[in-house]
Amino acid sequence: MPGPYPIRGSVVLPEAELSWRFSRSSGPGGQHVNTSDSRVELLFDLGATKALPEVWKQRALERLAGRLVDGVLTVRASEHRSQWRNREMAAVRLAALLAEATAPPPKPRRPTKIPRGINERRLREKKARSETKRNRSSRDW
Repeated sequence: MPGPYPIRGSVVLPEAELSWRFSRSSGPGGQHVNTSDSRVELLFDLGATKALPEVWKQRALERLAGRLVDGVLTVRASEHRSQWRNREMAAVRLAALLAEATAPPPKPRRPTKIPRGINERRLREKKARSETKRNRSSRDW
């Protein structure tokens, strides 16, 4: 699965900036299970990349600070028995992670007042419900 890997818009990660590591998958298994190198680790040096715009890079470094080790982002995949499918999964995860981390911050919410009509309707419905419950009482029996 040769690169480049699209992130968002026209920004792509070149294959040269990605490092792949392969190892045996962990977990239960019987005869001939997990004997091939089917766990994939995809490493991307976020601190030294030239593929991302500087603003995106700073944003991603801040948001992914807990996942980075010396500026390197690691994504693992071992769901499939096929190394090829695990490579695809790791690349998709990395692209999704970077797309989310480089997204612009949401616009701040402008506080708004509750419209008077909505508040009056809510109070009317509460009063009607209260009346219904009061009429259920056994005082008139």
